[in-house]
Amino acid sequence: MHTRLGADASIQSLPFGESLTIGGVRISLHPAGHILGSAQVRIEHRGEVWVVSGDYKTEPDSTCTAFEPVRCHTFITESTFGLPIYRWAPQAETFAEIASWWRANGEAGRASVLYAYALGKAQRLLAGLAGSLQGPIYTHGAVERLNRDYREGGVALPPTTYAGSMPRGHGWSGSLIVAPPSAAGSTWLRRFGSVSTAFASGWMRIRGARRRRAVDRGFVLSDHVDWPSLLSAIAATEAENVWVTHGYREPVVRWLREHGITAQAVASRWEGEPEDDPIGADEESETP
Repeated sequence: MHTRLGADASIQSLPFGESLTIGGVRISLHPAGHILGSAQVRIEHRGEVWVVSGDYKTEPDSTCTAFEPVRCHTFITESTFGLPIYRWAPQAETFAEIASWWRANGEAGRASVLYAYALGKAQRLLAGLAGSLQGPIYTHGAVERLNRDYREGGVALPPTTYAGSMPRGHGWSGSLIVAPPSAAGSTWLRRFGSVSTAFASGWMRIRGARRRRAVDRGFVLSDHVDWPSLLSAIAATEAENVWVTHGYREPVVRWLREHGITAQAVASRWEGEPEDDPIGADEESETP
C-alpha cells in the first residue's frame, strides 16, 4: 500500500479474521484471493451481516491467500466477467501455453514480451512459470518494484532483473520480458529487438480483444471469478440478498432472480477490470 500511495500515507492494517468496532459496527477482513492482501469486508451490526467482496477469484494462487466464503445476510459481489461466455481453463494449462510460446520464440531468436497488470497478475504469472523457465526474465520498472514487495511479503518468485539496468547492446533473444499494458507500442520496446508480444487477461477470452490489443498471442488468465465460479461463490455465502456491482451486472441479477434469489444491480464509479485498463500513474514510470 505504501508503494501505491506513498511512504507518508497513513495505513492501518488488520489481519484476516480479526475485528475492530467503529461506531457500534463490527468490521473484519477476509481473504478475497484476488491479489496479495486483497480482502472482503464483513460488516456486522445488531446481528445483521453484510459482506462486500471487492475483486475476487476462487482459483488457487500461490501469490495470495485463498478466497474464503463468508456467510452473510447481504452479499455485495463484483461481476467483472458476469457472462456465461467467460469460463477459465485450468490455470496449469495456461501456464503451459505461455511456456511453450516462450520456448518457440527463443528457438526463433526472439524475445517474448508478456503484458500483464503490474500489481498481482505479473507476480502470479511469474510464480506460475517458475517450474518451466526457458531463459532469463526481465521486468519493466513498474513490475519490478512490486516484485520486491511480494518477495518481502514472503511470496516465492523466480529471479527477475530490471530491464533498464542492462547495458546497451545486451542480447535479449530467448528472454521473457514482463511489462504492464501501458508499455505496448512505446519507445521502451525498441531496445529488445525482434520480439513476440502477448497479453494475459480474462478479456483474451474474446477473439476481438486480442486484435484490438495488437498482440501476437492472447492468454486467458484472470484474477477475477469466471461465470460458474461467480455463481458458486454467491451460493456459498447463503445470502438472502445479493447486490451486484462492477462489470456485467444485469445478466447476473437476472440469473439470480430466475433461480429464486433476491438480487439487484448497484451502479458504481469503478467498473472492475475494463478491457482497456487504464494503468495508474505509478505504473507508467519505468524506474523500479
